[in-house]
Amino acid sequence: MAHSHGHSHGHEYEPDHEHDEEHDELQHCIEECLNCHAVCTMTAQYCLTEGGDHADVNVVGVLLDCAELCQVSANFMLRGSPHHVVTCGACAELCRACEEACRSVSGDERLVHCAEICAACAESCERMATGSESDPGEVEED
Repeated sequence: MAHSHGHSHGHEYEPDHEHDEEHDELQHCIEECLNCHAVCTMTAQYCLTEGGDHADVNVVGVLLDCAELCQVSANFMLRGSPHHVVTCGACAELCRACEEACRSVSGDERLVHCAEICAACAESCERMATGSESDPGEVEED
């Protein structure tokens, strides 16, 4: 095993070409999606435990939807799928809806935290979906 140095943070490989910035942006978006997946999943569980307004089907439903789509988007990017722009676009939209749902339940800092994580993920996914990394030509269809 060549890579047994134990650091899984950062870059597993360093391609020596002009796509480093694009690679960093992709890596950042994967991390945002995985983080959002985890936070939304835990927040959905928290909301069900709390009950009341927290357990509203619209809040819990969008948390679970957001978590699942974040996982899917991360998987598409991890596999290097050219269709990640599609999942990232949908993911950004769902993250915005989840952010709004979390902010609709007032006075709970765990939901405020979840809303902030969703907003950050949405921003990163929007950048990936619009292809504004460095090559705008990739977005257009031939």
